[in-house]
Amino acid sequence: MRSALTLEQIINFLLDAPMFGDLDSGELSRIVHIMQVKSLVAGQVVFQEGDPGDAWYVVYSGELAVTKRRKRIARLVQGSCFGEIAILDGSPRSATVSAVSDGIAFRFPRTAFADLLVAGNLAAYKLVHQIALVLAARQRTTTSCLVELMGEGDDGPLAALVHESAVRE
Repeated sequence: MRSALTLEQIINFLLDAPMFGDLDSGELSRIVHIMQVKSLVAGQVVFQEGDPGDAWYVVYSGELAVTKRRKRIARLVQGSCFGEIAILDGSPRSATVSAVSDGIAFRFPRTAFADLLVAGNLAAYKLVHQIALVLAARQRTTTSCLVELMGEGDDGPLAALVHESAVRE
């Protein structure tokens, strides 16, 4: 399915995606050089919880579901990124991601991305900054959800988790 997408379509999509908004076209071309186009079919598992954290992805088309303990915790659509924690720490996957519909995702292998960082590639550093912003926003959302779950109670395991999270901020 890679031949169905032109380089121009890929570049235009990435330039419009929030994750890549700080990159100019020259910087983006260096990132596209390491990118792989992955065709997805409905029901296909992209990765499972516990798998090696070997890449991060951006959804070009289709819909994906993030599940943990068989519960859907997030919906991913065009422009969404996922698996980005692997770029930072290489830990095993913390959730399972699978395609809900046919689609395409752009895959950025961890080793190739790390090579760009080692080489001092500015685009790679700009993307790490964007990844940090995405993760910070997710952390704030998670903390808000935990506070809502706690209700009026100020003790117990949820309160301890919220307190620990707030101390890190």
